[in-house]
Amino acid sequence: MDLDEQEYGRPNPNAPQELSRFAFLIGKWRCEARLKREDGVWETLQATWVGRYVLDGYVIMEEFRMTRPIGELLVLGMNLRSYDVKKRTWGMKWLNALGGTWVDLGLEELGGVKVDQTSITYSFKEPVGAHALTRATYFNISESHFTWRGERSNDGKAWDEFLVIEAYRSRD
Repeated sequence: MDLDEQEYGRPNPNAPQELSRFAFLIGKWRCEARLKREDGVWETLQATWVGRYVLDGYVIMEEFRMTRPIGELLVLGMNLRSYDVKKRTWGMKWLNALGGTWVDLGLEELGGVKVDQTSITYSFKEPVGAHALTRATYFNISESHFTWRGERSNDGKAWDEFLVIEAYRSRD
């Protein structure tokens, strides 16, 4: 097993093929984030994103940490992603480590997970924001970069961009 496999795991050959849709997240990422504050001003933040195959390669887990330039920790958490072949649905959860809460991502009642050739999108009920729903979209996906866009809504119809994360693969 090489160092990358030791550190980041590998997919199980018996895992659902759909799991590969999120395989681009595997590895270590350095992120530049822009957050739209309540006053409408965009704030620049730093983040790290580390993805791994876990549970014998049947699940993708990512750790995410976002800070202000002075080092103040704003977000710390973990995503878990798996795919249920029989139901043809994703099982995805976010653990907010700072609040000790779990959030279901991409619920079928909110439209599930939409995957096409250029992006992946899903919504979730927002437990901590001043808005009811968040829609997450991954796009500009390549070996060395991806973009994550967060949009907020109170009715699921009108959406407003509030967070953009540019992730760059880290080689260290």
